[in-house]
Amino acid sequence: MTNLVLNRRNVLFAAGSSILATGVSGLLLPARADGIAPTDSMSGGSNNYRKGAPIVDRIGKGGFWMSGTVRRAGDGAPLAGQRIQIWAHTIEGQEHEPQSHGATLTDKNGAFRLEIPQIIPVFGQPHGHLAYDSGEFRTVFLRPVMRSAKETSLEAHFVLQPA
Repeated sequence: MTNLVLNRRNVLFAAGSSILATGVSGLLLPARADGIAPTDSMSGGSNNYRKGAPIVDRIGKGGFWMSGTVRRAGDGAPLAGQRIQIWAHTIEGQEHEPQSHGATLTDKNGAFRLEIPQIIPVFGQPHGHLAYDSGEFRTVFLRPVMRSAKETSLEAHFVLQPA
């Protein structure tokens, strides 16, 4: 059995060796996000989906913000230029009506944001619908539920897996 002798010289030597081995960052290996799993589609997320909804600056008169991010599964890299379709039951229209649908594109950081009319409850739950459906990655439908119909924003985050 080896006896470990802790004294000032051994501790300083061990600390110095660790700094040399790990570099300035203090990490033994480069930071990686290999474990980021893809987002699963949600039950009910595709309800009233309209393939090819137009890219818009805003849906209706606005007042409510849908936002989120789009990243790649595995490494978590942000995905720019990805099309996200958004629709909801709002004070200006129902989920199945064309004027309640629109799409937006992610920015260079993989973020998206689209203003829509205030979401109101349908079937007792205020919720939105979002879809990634561009083809480069697997299609994902999300249906996040709001805690309260008084909220004025809703976030949804996509982690996409190659098709």
